[in-house]
Amino acid sequence: MSDISLNYNMFYSKDKIGFDNEKYLKEQTSAILERVNLFKGRLYLEFGGKILFDYHAARVLPGFDPNVKMRLLQKLKDKIDVILCIHAGAIERRKVRADFGITYDADALKTIDDFNKWGIRISAVVITRYQDQSSARTFKNKLERNGIRVYIHKATKGYPSDINIIVSDKGYGDNERIASNKPIVVVTGPGPGSGKLATCLSNMYHDYKNGIQAGYAKFETFPIWDLPPDHKVNIAYEAATVDLKDDVMIDQHHLEAYQIGTVNYNRDIEAFPLLKRIIEKITGQESMYKSPTDMGVNRASSGIISDKIISEASHQEIIRRYFRCACEYMMGLVDRETLKRAELIMNRIKASVKDRKVVEPARYAALKARKEGKGHDSIHCGAAIELNDGTIVTGKNSTLMHSSSALILNALKRLSDLPDTMHLLPKEMIDSISFMKRDILKRERLSLNLDETLIVLSLSALTSPAAKKAMECLKDLENCEVHLTHMPTPGDEAGLRKIHVNLTCDPEYSTKSLFISG
Repeated sequence: MSDISLNYNMFYSKDKIGFDNEKYLKEQTSAILERVNLFKGRLYLEFGGKILFDYHAARVLPGFDPNVKMRLLQKLKDKIDVILCIHAGAIERRKVRADFGITYDADALKTIDDFNKWGIRISAVVITRYQDQSSARTFKNKLERNGIRVYIHKATKGYPSDINIIVSDKGYGDNERIASNKPIVVVTGPGPGSGKLATCLSNMYHDYKNGIQAGYAKFETFPIWDLPPDHKVNIAYEAATVDLKDDVMIDQHHLEAYQIGTVNYNRDIEAFPLLKRIIEKITGQESMYKSPTDMGVNRASSGIISDKIISEASHQEIIRRYFRCACEYMMGLVDRETLKRAELIMNRIKASVKDRKVVEPARYAALKARKEGKGHDSIHCGAAIELNDGTIVTGKNSTLMHSSSALILNALKRLSDLPDTMHLLPKEMIDSISFMKRDILKRERLSLNLDETLIVLSLSALTSPAAKKAMECLKDLENCEVHLTHMPTPGDEAGLRKIHVNLTCDPEYSTKSLFISG
């Protein structure tokens, strides 16, 4: 697993790398160990953001290994316990993690498996703000029957106004103590609001009651505290959290304490006075922290080797995030205010959707399909991909396949030096699938989505050297930029996710039907 991470830069040419993983890894490890040494007992380290598969960081910091934080934990694995938190409400609402298209509870299971593959065992799972929700109870049962320790934490009584109740046996003390004997307890969880901070503070309360000194620190990659608030890397963080209304701003607490300008986001800045008082109430002594920036152990800026590259990458990420927000608005997942906020961020950096090179070619391909009079339900779809050498390849929908399918096949033919006119998928296979869809499954849409296309391509590769050559080029599409003139169907979305492209799409549906399948 770690070998894959070490080769992450293979997807970038040298002139496109803006981040040095090894330098960052050295600095970040040193910062964490330095913080541990400040506390004589135990450090509760809240991991904000994603430990594994941090593709946002990889996009805005080209060269960043999405799993570099796991490599850091591997270096510290003899000193750490890992606690995974998940909010019971997220389980109940079946909240979905966008980059994998899976629910938060499924992501928690995946995280446990992924940690095991890296040789790190998750010590316990905490279901936070538990109110006996049936789905959360089922999740708990499933974990326990697979030998995983599960703790239940309810909402903290008195929070946020009554510190005397919060820091008492009725507040944090009402939560069961999570057993640990390591000097570092890493507390992580899927998405914001998972209850990581409350879990850290609850266990600190129990430690101090048992005579164990403990401290708290936060490890979060973004915003990068020693870059200006208007740096595009930090603005890209705002774009990524547009639904949370996060604003990156000067940390006034840090400025007043040290006369040094650093940045943090509004929620942490606003919560700091309360958090400082809670920590002081738990420990019975004045906190060493004078600002939320003090609490962080983020050394991301140490790995930046090209400000120009990361600024341009962040500019592109802001556009991607705008497209995602526009699509989520169309699907009813966010409100008009959230979309307006995404538009304001675009205006703030003077960005246009046309700055994304694949947008106009995709739209032209859709126009071409319209002129040819092809497509399903009179919807004409286009797609475009930018290959690693800068070449733009397009595809459009037809009665045979979706535009995503045509796009990927065209890109593979270009990469494998095969003629554009060559058919990689045997007609008899396509006819057989169409027959099954129409006459057996009674489906209305017969054209191949990308997931189906990839399966047919793999079967064709058994007998066709050209198809085999094309299939072997699939790995060269990783991290390529793709744009669709429509939101992908489930089958297209699954296929594009497997290839690991950076996808955006116009906020339009690929069909006039309200129910979309395939």
